[in-house]
Amino acid sequence: MDSSSISQFRATANSFLSQYEPLALLLAPLLSLLLAHSLRSFFLLLRDNALKPTLLGFLISSAKLVPGVKGYIEAEKRKVVDKMQSDGKSKREGWKTELPSTGLGTSVLEKMTEEKINDAAWQGKCSGTVYIGGSESDGHFSLINEACSMFAHTNPLHLDVFKSVARFEAEVVAMTAALLGSKEKSSGGQICGNMTSGGTESILLAVKSSRDYMKSKKGITRPEMIIPESGHSAYDKAAQYFNIKLWRVPVNKSFQADVKAIRRHINKNTILIVGSAPGFPHGIIDPIEELGHLASSFGICFHVDLCLGGFVLPFARELGYNIPPFDFSVKGVSSISVDVHKYGLAPKGTSVVLYRNHEIRKHQFVAVTEWSGGLYVSPTIAGSRPGSLIAGAWAAMISLGKEGYLKNTKAIMEGSGRIQKGIEEITELYIVGRPDMTIVAFGSDVLDIFEVNDIMSSKGWHLNALQRPNSLHICVTLQHVPIVEDFLKDLKESVKIVKENPGPISGGLAPIYGAAGKMPDRGMVQELLVDYMDGTC
Repeated sequence: MDSSSISQFRATANSFLSQYEPLALLLAPLLSLLLAHSLRSFFLLLRDNALKPTLLGFLISSAKLVPGVKGYIEAEKRKVVDKMQSDGKSKREGWKTELPSTGLGTSVLEKMTEEKINDAAWQGKCSGTVYIGGSESDGHFSLINEACSMFAHTNPLHLDVFKSVARFEAEVVAMTAALLGSKEKSSGGQICGNMTSGGTESILLAVKSSRDYMKSKKGITRPEMIIPESGHSAYDKAAQYFNIKLWRVPVNKSFQADVKAIRRHINKNTILIVGSAPGFPHGIIDPIEELGHLASSFGICFHVDLCLGGFVLPFARELGYNIPPFDFSVKGVSSISVDVHKYGLAPKGTSVVLYRNHEIRKHQFVAVTEWSGGLYVSPTIAGSRPGSLIAGAWAAMISLGKEGYLKNTKAIMEGSGRIQKGIEEITELYIVGRPDMTIVAFGSDVLDIFEVNDIMSSKGWHLNALQRPNSLHICVTLQHVPIVEDFLKDLKESVKIVKENPGPISGGLAPIYGAAGKMPDRGMVQELLVDYMDGTC
């Protein structure tokens, strides 16, 4: 372009712009940048949360700008939170807030015994919660307590000091892996893992390892994972902790992971898909083989959540129950989480995370070389870990052996069947899906199931309230085996009471559960839960 063309362009531009105020010319590019930034933020939010939640969030946020609306919403939220916390607040009165000037010495044990009396009567009355059968003072309870006591001072962080605990952990991992296909040729012969504090930590580590492994293999820096809506809430926690986009997809009509729906969400940033065996809500096993094939075909990780099923399904299969493939014998499974403190009957706070090979597990570890305290490496989220719990898990597995687990599995599977059959005979209720294991979920088309739950709670039962659909479940343990008929009797009576006198009972939580399930703005439900937790702990 020659100088005359440039001069002509300048003259034309100046002539055109002369009709505008200088301030307008100054603000126009700034406002354009602001608009572009707003649009970019909106589309990023749309990408992360989908259209409906994004629009709802926008509308709610806009409504709060109206004078008085925000205050009204906050006041209503406070009422709900206060109702949820009503019992807990009164019980906190008189709690200690500083050290006593003079210690109690050994008499502190008497004080602890007094406090324990205030615990709920959980024997046989809680869904899941306590998996060991019998009384705390004898049998397996007593054995576990003594084993933990023997190693209460130990810490596997110090491998050179507490060699016994290091061996216990290695053997718990190896024995658990053997239950889940490590001896099968198709497993690859490299199954490895570590003990953790529970199913959530096992899941967190598996997700973190998958993220970093896929980054090293494919260079993925904006990771995404896909889970069915029946997948455990620990994956949401992992997504928040490790900055991973989480897609929750609806389950199919059988309440299993919908393989086709998961397939539609896979893209270049997908690092992980998830299946459960069984899922926590309904006790139903996802199609693990199909998900494994999907993961293999896309070259991504596949985690199987066996936190509930790990110490039941292998034995149920051996007892003749029709159990579909669920472990490392399935091609494509890259990691598994399994809780020893559930049906493994170990002390609370013991789980195992397993990987198909060492290449994946290495991404679980954290090694530090620039610390003035020396070289440091740790296998799990915790540095120091309670050797007592590891010892207790080892003692549980060795004391029971295969024969003990088979006997226990037979008892709880039969107990679950009796409960399912009994619920099916209550005409106002229906079973959610077809349970594969020891969790029985049930709902109602004619009653408010949460009102039924309130009546059951008044009778001392602690069941799990579910959503999508609104329902309850009982996770059957050895504690329930002797009192199946008591449970069914109380359930029938509770249904009868609600049928004859529908409506919430005083102090019941049915209205809150019902309202939460109907709230279109899930962000507001999240706020309620956070406010509740903030005032509870």
